[in-house]
Amino acid sequence: MKLQLNQKFQHQFKVDGQVYNGFITLFNDHNSLHVNEEFAQKKGFKSKVMHGNILNGFISYFIGELLPTEDVMIITQNINFKKPVYLDDVLDFEAIVDDQSEAVQVNIFKFKFINSNKETVASGKVQIKELS
Repeated sequence: MKLQLNQKFQHQFKVDGQVYNGFITLFNDHNSLHVNEEFAQKKGFKSKVMHGNILNGFISYFIGELLPTEDVMIITQNINFKKPVYLDDVLDFEAIVDDQSEAVQVNIFKFKFINSNKETVASGKVQIKELS
């Protein structure tokens, strides 16, 4: 694959109804914060908060579909949620190759999701291994 140190990747994701409903259907997570508008507002949010693991799915898509090879797998993934994500939010995803080990064919990406208000809503690291 030959990723370069400091190589950058960008993509835009939208947390639309199809993504939201698909997540609920697949994982049956009906936590009130995520599905009940009134409950979320009583807890201080402007609307129901999207499931954090939707962002993990976007990272999986980035690794599996947007890198220039299919010969990779995720080894570790760490994500810090900083601000809530709401239905129909458009998120700019940015990732950079932060560290590499050619000896074991591992690349570590730092990533972040930025909303339309230019706020970082989540950030973290994902480590991938190149498959021989």
